Amino acid sequence: MQIQFHGAAGGEVTGSCHLVEIAGRRVLLDCGMIQGSREAEARNLAPFDFDAAAIDALVLSHAHIDHIGRVPLLVKRGFRGSIWAQQATCDLLPVMLLDAASLAEQSAERANRDRADGEPEVEPLYTREDVEAARKRLRPLPYHELHEILPGVGVRLHDAGHILGSSIVELREEGAAPRTLVFSGDIGMTATPILRDPEPPPRADLLLMESTYGDRNHKERLATVAELGRIFAEAHDDGGNVVIPAFAVGRSQELLYWFAAHYEDWNLAHWRVFLDSPMAAKVMAVYDRHEELFDAEAAKVWRGRIRPFALPNLHVAESVDDSKAINRLRGGAIIIAGSGMANGGRVRHHLANNLAQRGAHVIFVGYQARGTLGRLLVDGVKRVRLFGEEIEVRARIHTVGGLSAHADQHGLLAWYAAGASRPPVVLVHGEDPARGVLASELTRRYGVDVALSQPGMRRDV
Repeated sequence: MQIQFHGAAGGEVTGSCHLVEIAGRRVLLDCGMIQGSREAEARNLAPFDFDAAAIDALVLSHAHIDHIGRVPLLVKRGFRGSIWAQQATCDLLPVMLLDAASLAEQSAERANRDRADGEPEVEPLYTREDVEAARKRLRPLPYHELHEILPGVGVRLHDAGHILGSSIVELREEGAAPRTLVFSGDIGMTATPILRDPEPPPRADLLLMESTYGDRNHKERLATVAELGRIFAEAHDDGGNVVIPAFAVGRSQELLYWFAAHYEDWNLAHWRVFLDSPMAAKVMAVYDRHEELFDAEAAKVWRGRIRPFALPNLHVAESVDDSKAINRLRGGAIIIAGSGMANGGRVRHHLANNLAQRGAHVIFVGYQARGTLGRLLVDGVKRVRLFGEEIEVRARIHTVGGLSAHADQHGLLAWYAAGASRPPVVLVHGEDPARGVLASELTRRYGVDVALSQPGMRRDV
């Protein structure tokens, strides 16, 4: 068995994509979109570094766009195998990708409207028809059952506790000399609301491990929740709106969970709460269909008087007109909108309308990759350009790291230590120096051989 790294390698956290040659077949782990600066995202249009038609199967760790965003492109370019993923991931995937296709089509339409005479017509990265072609190849898997996806190739999924359906992938080569590769996907924090805790890694000959927060630890979750309450109290006194860029899957649902749990002590009845995402209702419906994946505490909350997805003052803005109406509000609104890194989606309109307001607050609750608008704001930039206008940043910017869906350094080390073996590690999905720090800690504590993935690097299992 041999693996080659084609994405989320070399100090990057997006574009997850790893090619495994196993039992004479070729299995791809994830096929994610590259996110960040305009130059980084332009790389999504480039040819794959492998022949898409020669891939026999695709296994997905979870439904975030940086792990699934190029799946329709893979199919468009010749992939004809099956796509294997946990059942909830299979339900979330078309929701996420149809939104991505719609954005790509709109972007191409705008570019073609503005192109000069003689310039070639711009094609979208993929279309909704391409998403449908990919959807037909989905093959859902439950957790914990070993399934032969190709002759001599077995897959078993374990709960990663990152988002609904997120999986640690156990890839096994059967035969006289069996070998096992384990891919962490993205590992969640323990005690994350709604989700069960990440399961320990199974025995492996090689472990691919994410390293997003390999050099830092999050604030305690309860302290983070208390911080949120203080921000809402300050924002209410300041009289402005609160804008929260959040991924449509995972973070948005967790925020609504905390809103339900603290509805009275945060005085949320004084606010109008908006979930502004065309995907929101569909994603919440998927969560409702998979309550069997919730932890015990979430099951209690879902049976409570105030349910997370049915807050008395929650408004789900699905249409463009609904979204535009929010922009007329100058105070008293909590606006949760995508995307989580503020690099696209409706949240950019809300930021354009609120960043210059001294009474406004902006709360970032997740990782902000290099080159994104979210990263610029978190780093303290004083002016930004949105929709052709320079906007002075007068709003208060908050970073609330304790709500991260990714395990921190302590969590990643504890997850590795809980495993059934002490395999060598290749770190993926991490910027420098985060992955370098994590590599040093793994070696110092457990004497393990750790490598840092690079694009095109090969490693025998």
